[in-house]
Amino acid sequence: MVVNKLKIIKLLLLDVDGVLTDGGIIYNDNGAETKVFNVKDGLGIKLLLDAGVLLGIVTGRRSNALYSRCKDLGIDLVYDGIANKIDVLDALLDQTGVSAEEVAFIGDDLPDLSLMKKIGLSIAVKDAHQTIRDHADMVTSAKGGHGAVREACEAILKAKGLWKDILERF
Repeated sequence: MVVNKLKIIKLLLLDVDGVLTDGGIIYNDNGAETKVFNVKDGLGIKLLLDAGVLLGIVTGRRSNALYSRCKDLGIDLVYDGIANKIDVLDALLDQTGVSAEEVAFIGDDLPDLSLMKKIGLSIAVKDAHQTIRDHADMVTSAKGGHGAVREACEAILKAKGLWKDILERF
C-alpha cells in the first residue's frame, strides 16, 4: 500500500526537467539556459526538509539555474550530468545512511526508470511517459512543474502524521 511506503520515506529524490519544471528549456540570446520553477513546489520542499526528510536531485542535465534554485531551497544533494541514474544510488545511500526502501523518487521519462525500479517508492508526474506511469507506485494529479512535487511532499508529510502540526504553524 502506498501510504505504508510514504510513511517510511527518509529521502526524496527528484528529477528536474519535467518534474521540477514543465520540461521546457529556454535559452536567452547569449545562449544561457534558464528554467521556470514552481513556487508551490518550493514550499513543499522546504516543509519536507523542515520535517527532517532529506531531499536530493538526480538529473541528466547540468544547469546554473538548477544550482541557484537548490541553494535557495537548501538542497545539498545534487547529482547532475548523470547519464545512468541508478549509478548514483549506492553513493546516495552511503552519504545519507538511508536504505533503498526509505527512498522515494519522482520521475517523468525513460532515463528515470532504472532508479524507480530500485527504490522504495516510485512516483510519476501526471504527464510522465506512459512507461514511467506504468512502473510508478503513485502518479500525481499535477503535471511536472505545476505542483507535482508539492503534491508528493504533502503526501509524505500526511502519511507521517505531520500535516496537522504544519498547518497549525500557519
